[in-house]
Amino acid sequence: MKSRASRPEDLVDQPGGGGLPGRLGDELRAELIAFRRDLHMHPELGNQEFRTTAAIKDRLEKAGLKPRVLDVGTGLVCDVGEWDGVTPMLALRADIDALPIPDTKADVPYRSTVPDRAHACGHDVHTTTVLGAGLVLAALDRQGLLPNAVRLVFQPAEEVMPGGALSAIKSGVLEGVGRIIAVHCDPKVDVGTIGLRIGPITSACDRLEISLDGPGGHTARPHLTTDLVTAAARVAVDVPALLSRRVDARSGLVLTWGRLHTGHAPNVVPQHAELSGTVRCLDLNAWRDAADLVHAAVDEVAGMHRAKTVINYVRGVPPVVNDAESVGLLDAAMTERRGSYAIEDTEQSLGGEDFSWYLEKVPGAMARLGVRPPGDTRGLDLHRGNFDVDEEAITVGVELFTAAALLAGDS
Repeated sequence: MKSRASRPEDLVDQPGGGGLPGRLGDELRAELIAFRRDLHMHPELGNQEFRTTAAIKDRLEKAGLKPRVLDVGTGLVCDVGEWDGVTPMLALRADIDALPIPDTKADVPYRSTVPDRAHACGHDVHTTTVLGAGLVLAALDRQGLLPNAVRLVFQPAEEVMPGGALSAIKSGVLEGVGRIIAVHCDPKVDVGTIGLRIGPITSACDRLEISLDGPGGHTARPHLTTDLVTAAARVAVDVPALLSRRVDARSGLVLTWGRLHTGHAPNVVPQHAELSGTVRCLDLNAWRDAADLVHAAVDEVAGMHRAKTVINYVRGVPPVVNDAESVGLLDAAMTERRGSYAIEDTEQSLGGEDFSWYLEKVPGAMARLGVRPPGDTRGLDLHRGNFDVDEEAITVGVELFTAAALLAGDS
């Protein structure tokens, strides 16, 4: 996507009579909406975000910044302002990948042009808000108004377990960072509003794949077989029930199946069965024990039916646990920009987010960014082909991030 660099005064509206600088000028607001729509039309899956990476890099370089592509070949890291090597930086994180689902919107000109690919989780908005914040902060830095350096992190492969955050961390994006913040689109929250929560705001999410094997045979002689249909059915029903009695109910550990396959004929006991699903958990300590608990429960139930098991437990992501001080920073930033009425409490979600890996290293927080248009009754949700946003959310996100950066630098 081509874009020209603007003068600092074109990017930022300076408030009169006090208040923080860093509100969007009309020109940048229009450019960011166009940038988001371009990304929406050209979605790319995890670790394949080459066009997206190039577009971000091009715009940052036009602003006089020096982005670095991450070691995996997609995603970028970029500092705004000169880091003194001592003062911990605030990092702003965006995820840049899309989902392998079709875009079913029929009434917008920016519908995905790539078959079976869509920005149905709002990562195009996340990317645009961090880019916009970087451009505004760079303009403020040129005017001597940025108190400390800020790091921009454009991370690939959030949707690919265990998440592109791990490779980003290996690329050094947290070196010199003392705190990291992010937003995630929430279609249940009105545009102009953010949701905040201290403590866990998302769930851990792991993937479970199970193979069951045993001698098959004729359904007239099931006593000579390992009845894998019954074994698979018992695993599907009994393992989640066992888990609910072996962990504290407050941990919210839930095993939910998405696939069960076995057999090909009504009079043949099969020799192989497969199940797969997800394990979600609200509590960090319980998540750390989840793999061992699941292994034991599956072996116990399958063993009662003489089925041999092969268990592939794919560790995903821990819960995102928001640090109180970081939530306070986001609260103060939103209050400065929109007033305290624009902040609401939010519940913990069972969705997973690899932003959690950053919080294993440094304190930080994720806010829910309202994207629901006023009066909208469509009931849109994430990971659906018709997902869309009120693009005013881009302005809200940019101004939230810029205010947080300025407040963090003055603290």
